[in-house]
Amino acid sequence: QPNIAKIWMRHPNISTPLAHFFSVRLPSHISPPRIHPSRSPAPPSLLPGAPPSGYSSHVLNCWREFVLQMAGALHSSRCLALLLLAVLLLTLSPGNAFYLPGSYMHTYSQGEDIWAKVNSLTSIETEMPFSYYSLPYCRPPGGIKKSAENLGELLMGDQIDNSPYRFRVNVNESLFLCTTKGLNENDAKLLKQRARDLYQVNMMLDNLPVMRFAEQNGITVQWTGFPVGYTPAGSADDYIINHLKFKVLVHEYEGTNVEIIGTGEEGSAVISEMDKKGMSGYQIVGFEVVPCSVKRDPEDFSKLNMHDTIEPVSCPVELRMSQVIRQQERITFTYDVEFVKSDIRWPSRWDAYLKMEAGAKVHWFSIMNSLMVILFLAGIVFIIFLRTVRRDLTTYEELDKEAQAQMNEELSGWKLVVGDVFREPTCPKLLCIMIGDGVQILGMSIVTIVFSTLGFMSPASRGMLLTGMIILYLFLGIVAGYVSVRLWRTIKGTSEGWRSLSWLTACFFPGVMFTVLTILNFVLWGSKSTGALPISLFFTLLALWFCISVPLTLVGGFLGTRAEQIEFPVRTNQIPREIPARKYPSWLLVLGAGTLPFGTLFIELFFILSSIWLGRFYYVFGFLLIVLLMLVIVCAEVSVVLTYMNLCVEDWRWWWKAFFASGSVALYVFLYSINYLVFDLRSLSGPVSAMLYIGYSFLMAFAIMLATGTIGFLTSISFVHYLFASVKID
Repeated sequence: QPNIAKIWMRHPNISTPLAHFFSVRLPSHISPPRIHPSRSPAPPSLLPGAPPSGYSSHVLNCWREFVLQMAGALHSSRCLALLLLAVLLLTLSPGNAFYLPGSYMHTYSQGEDIWAKVNSLTSIETEMPFSYYSLPYCRPPGGIKKSAENLGELLMGDQIDNSPYRFRVNVNESLFLCTTKGLNENDAKLLKQRARDLYQVNMMLDNLPVMRFAEQNGITVQWTGFPVGYTPAGSADDYIINHLKFKVLVHEYEGTNVEIIGTGEEGSAVISEMDKKGMSGYQIVGFEVVPCSVKRDPEDFSKLNMHDTIEPVSCPVELRMSQVIRQQERITFTYDVEFVKSDIRWPSRWDAYLKMEAGAKVHWFSIMNSLMVILFLAGIVFIIFLRTVRRDLTTYEELDKEAQAQMNEELSGWKLVVGDVFREPTCPKLLCIMIGDGVQILGMSIVTIVFSTLGFMSPASRGMLLTGMIILYLFLGIVAGYVSVRLWRTIKGTSEGWRSLSWLTACFFPGVMFTVLTILNFVLWGSKSTGALPISLFFTLLALWFCISVPLTLVGGFLGTRAEQIEFPVRTNQIPREIPARKYPSWLLVLGAGTLPFGTLFIELFFILSSIWLGRFYYVFGFLLIVLLMLVIVCAEVSVVLTYMNLCVEDWRWWWKAFFASGSVALYVFLYSINYLVFDLRSLSGPVSAMLYIGYSFLMAFAIMLATGTIGFLTSISFVHYLFASVKID
């Protein structure tokens, strides 16, 4: 939005990925403009409105002074000074602004009721989510009500329900929830199993996940959620968490006539709200919990109703004072609430979840190390390779026809396969299909990561990342159809069969995905997990597939038939040339080529896998964008070098080898996933959990193979076309 300066002046400490992405360091003698308090008696509105008297002129003077300082510092570049002046004009033009990322800002009044919500129970041991109310917890007074969920949340197994936990703003209190009936055999067994499987309760207040801190080996570790129960070392009994000590961080906010445009609390709607009475109140900027187990006498609470006040409770240290999980045991649930004022502003409230401690250094060191090593090696190989090709071309073109014929008899190399280099590969239709799907996946990945880097994919909007990826994939079907059909015309020289090719392109990768997900879904259905897709969602995905993706792929295929055909620069001989025997199989070189692209990816892959399987937030998309760019460059270089090596040994079957030279990185990704399962995810237990992990890892590796293979193939075919178009051939 052009009015971004108002956000800075209103919230000078705004901390979003967008702000970090565009942050700059000014020279020491230049400082940003400061608005003197005496000249601006009232704070400016976040969105356009009537500014205070004299405020606009004061802001203009401050910014003009700032621009003059910048222009003086950049005197060697008048273009930059003019550009800065243009930015100034845009900045002072009227416009709207909104917060990115996150849901819209909600301000609460003193004593206002806020109800927490609960998500599915999750575990890093089983990776199978279950409903919160599958356990004998207290039910909300008005019954269980499910929140509206987007496509991404449903696919991730989220099930967000209301809860009986009530908070009154700035009111510290200790409250009684309920006392359960005596646990029957099934409930007691289920509670014990969930406690031993390390299941976590995921609770949210004002769209902010609850956070807890635990000491591990003298280090304070931050977690989201709290455990269902625990089993002390050396004890045969299991204990349930039945008392929660909440600490809610609030920021006192004062504002008037502030219009708010956001994505809605659930991240699913655009909201425009005008508080004519002002926005003064309190904002939720932190949500912490200390869970504990407290044994109580049910008779002492028999006359209490839900949310009645009780005496504050201290978490016991001795096990005999904790609540054991046992058949016929009645469990009393209570909680304490403490509100603490905080200087954290609303735009910065997610920083506590997204901060990486020392993790940023790991990213930078790994990226710089990979960048230096890979670019150094790839650069040397590429420079030598270019000099060799240029020398060969120069020598070949300087000879007359008789000398060329004599040279062809005496020398070997890529020049001898000129009549076979564009011979039709084996399984050309499958190659075209995989290239089309690879372009679709690659385009989806690049656009998603760029938008995430700019802050449009917020962790506050759960499921939006996955939803955005699906929508992008559907609409990029037109690109997949166009690329696959045009490549088919290039190989075959005709458009015949483009309809079936477009159909297969639209169904190949989604078909593999649906097959694997259906098998895994039957496994989850058998386990009664909320991760199982409901049958209605299956039909929704099928409708999106056949009503959007398939028609767009057919449209793209039709456009491919109308595009200009790519002509090969040389003629293909009728009789294929015999390929000389090699000392070692060519597929060994293809498999070895995948190690170089994998070197750029494996560090970031660890963080991605930890985010998926250990429930950690992944929000360093800036690093991921750098890694993606490095991966594209290295895949292109590796594939071109391997193609040239194959042509030099008179092997004209380069099509599939060019694809798998860079696509073989998927094999190492899958093997690394297995290594992560064995050594870093040792807590994962049971054949069902392992099957889920391997199934999802296979889908990830398969998508990476199509994307990276497409990069290598398109680069190689461009190189081969350029190489043989440069040779003078009669």
